[in-house]
Amino acid sequence: MKGQTATGALRGFRRRSLLRRIATGVAGAALAVGLSACRGAAPPAGAQRTIQFWTLDLAPKFNTYLQGVIAAWEAQNPGYRVVWTDIPWGSVERKLLAAVFARTAPDVVNLNPLFAANLASKGGLLPLEGVLPPGAPQGYLPRIWQAGRSAGPDGQPQQFAIPWYLTARITLANTGLLQQAGYSAPPRTWAEVPAYAEAVRRRTGRYALFVTVVPDDSAELLESLVQMGVTLLGPDQRAAFNSPAGRRAFAFWTDLYRRGLLPREVVSQGYRRAIELYQSGELAQVGSGAEFLRSIQTNAPQIAAATRPFPPLTGAQGDANVAVMTLAIPRQSRVATKAADFALFLTDAANQQRFAEQARVLPSSPVALQQLRRNLEEERPANQPEALVQQARLLSADTLGQARVLVPASPGVKRLQAIVYTQLQRAMLGQISSDAALVEAERQWNAYAAGRFPASKTLAGRNP
Repeated sequence: MKGQTATGALRGFRRRSLLRRIATGVAGAALAVGLSACRGAAPPAGAQRTIQFWTLDLAPKFNTYLQGVIAAWEAQNPGYRVVWTDIPWGSVERKLLAAVFARTAPDVVNLNPLFAANLASKGGLLPLEGVLPPGAPQGYLPRIWQAGRSAGPDGQPQQFAIPWYLTARITLANTGLLQQAGYSAPPRTWAEVPAYAEAVRRRTGRYALFVTVVPDDSAELLESLVQMGVTLLGPDQRAAFNSPAGRRAFAFWTDLYRRGLLPREVVSQGYRRAIELYQSGELAQVGSGAEFLRSIQTNAPQIAAATRPFPPLTGAQGDANVAVMTLAIPRQSRVATKAADFALFLTDAANQQRFAEQARVLPSSPVALQQLRRNLEEERPANQPEALVQQARLLSADTLGQARVLVPASPGVKRLQAIVYTQLQRAMLGQISSDAALVEAERQWNAYAAGRFPASKTLAGRNP
């Protein structure tokens, strides 16, 4: 990665709007046409023994690691060659579309679940059941393996991706502000937040937390709805969030804002503002990956000295959020079985453990996770700042036991977020009630879903 860690790339993919152009409009239509037009194309001469492998923002930082993995796999598979290409985030859509039309789509591509879901829904990815060996899912954390499932063109869920590396959100809190507010630790569940937010605001003059409602920014608020027991969509992709749990969740956020317990900017500024407020001492806590602690130590040493890692906010069921990067096989591939073999090799326990150590991320392999945790426990940090990073990374690893992708990868999910956030903004600003906002969000989503997910398509195959 140029100037950033793999953790940064994972945070980045959650906030980028590339998917909206794939999912709708000219780009989406062009992709569907391109995919259908080239499925039967013959590969160029000699391509059968070349595996084209694309990653996102991993070069040049991880060149040595990836080149070593590729060389090891090639040594075990004589006659096959892996050609690795690293793609910058900002150009991935353009390059993928160009490759589709040129009939040179990669054989293995590094994607986030939302991007993979959009491609799968248009027939662009190969269902993996036919190319994976028996027992392949057992090599991965069960909840994380599920992140690779999404609906194909017929609306039926299939496994389209293999999990690779992860980050889990934890809470980083300013213990000085906590103590002033009368707390030794931040709350563990959303139900405890209102009283905590009021205490922080009343006793310190600061804010407890910042969760943005900017439509194209962080999905943290949408994830919080799931943690509060809200089912976002039904099997037919129609809105399921207009429910008692949905009404409580919309009222929760509306009330916090109207009572002045959230910064005014949550309706106009994104996650970056949360970082600025925390580093300036105006925020009691922030949800982030463990490695962000290093940034605080660099940018705001005094705040870092008071910062401690804590478990993430969850709902009553204890579910935490995890961000996943995956590997998928485009349908165009003429070496799909070998491509799957390479993807499994890249994500086996030994290779994942090495990558997790270097990139300071978390592995999706349970064996690699256990080894990473043992290694972290054996570390002897040279100073207090390094000891805090070690503690945060151990906490992140422990969080995976209760973590899952809270907002399932689904085509149109960014549109869903935009609709929900926009209506919540209206309720927060007092333009409508929270119940009216919920009803309007339901209406807008179902109007969109009626065109995007026709009932005959989404329900196909559900009845015998």
